[in-house]
Amino acid sequence: MTDFEFDLAVLGLGPMGRALAGAALDAGHPTIVWNRTPQKARPLLERGAVLAADAPDAARRAAVTVCCLLDYPAVQRTLDDAEAPAVLVNLGSAHPGEVRTAAAWAAAKGIGYLDGAILSPAPAIGTPTATILYSGPAAVFEAHSAVLRCFAPRSVYLGPEVAAAAGYEMALLDLFTTATGGLLHAFALALSAGLDLPLFARFAGGMSALLPEMAQRYARHLADDVYPGEPSTLAAATTAIAHVAAAAHDLGVDPGPLPALQAMFGRAVADGHGADGYARLARALARFRDSTPTGSP
Repeated sequence: MTDFEFDLAVLGLGPMGRALAGAALDAGHPTIVWNRTPQKARPLLERGAVLAADAPDAARRAAVTVCCLLDYPAVQRTLDDAEAPAVLVNLGSAHPGEVRTAAAWAAAKGIGYLDGAILSPAPAIGTPTATILYSGPAAVFEAHSAVLRCFAPRSVYLGPEVAAAAGYEMALLDLFTTATGGLLHAFALALSAGLDLPLFARFAGGMSALLPEMAQRYARHLADDVYPGEPSTLAAATTAIAHVAAAAHDLGVDPGPLPALQAMFGRAVADGHGADGYARLARALARFRDSTPTGSP
C-alpha cells in the first residue's frame, strides 16, 4: 500500500462508517474520510483521520475505498465522473441484482471490486465478535485482508461470485425482520389479553432457543429434498395459525402477518404437502414464481 497516502478511505460517516474508520485508526491504518456533512468527521479527526475535500479526493488518495452510503446508486453517482479508486469495497445493503450492476460498473472503470455484508451492529465493529461477509475476486480480498480484518476478525470470504455476500445478507435480513415482526405481533396479543409481559418475554425467550436446531434440521431436509412430518406437519401448522388468527380477531388485534402465513401454508397443503414437515414450505415458496400463472402479480 506504499503507493498511496492512506491505507483506507471511508465514504459515508453514519454510525457504521464512523465505526469502520475508528477500527482502522485503532489498528494503525492511515485513514482519510468524507461525508456530505463534514461535522460528523470531527471525532475521527481528533483520533488522527484526515478529512477529504470531496469523495473523489478521498478515493484517489487511498489504497482501499470503503463505501457506506445510502444505496448502491449513490455510490455510483458519487464516484462516476471521478478518477477511479484502485479498490472499492461496498458495505451498504443491496440485493444481488444491484450488486451485479455495481460490479459491472466497477469493472468498466477498471476498479477492483469487493462486495460485503456487515452482520454486526456498529458498536461491535473492531471487536472479536464482529462478522463481515465478503465476495468478489480472491486476489483483491487477499491483497487487502489486513485492513478488512481490522473491522471484523471473524470476516468470512465467500468466494469470487460477487453477489454471494448480498444473497446471505438478504436471507438473514428476511429472517430478522419477519422474526421481529412476529415477536411484536405476539406482544400485541399479550398486551390485548392483559398478560404479564415480563413472564411472557421469559417464555418467548425459551421458544427462540429452539431456532438454531430448527435451522440445522431444515437445512438437512432441504438439501436431501426429504420432509419428514416429525415433530410437526404443515397441516398442523395451518390449524395453529387459524387459532392465533381467531384469537387476534377476538381481541381486536390487527392480524398483521397472519393472513400471509395462512395463505402460504394453505397453498402448500392444497398442493398435497399437508403431511410433510415445515421445511417443505421453503421449497414451495422457492418455486412460487415458476408456478404462478402468466399475468398473475
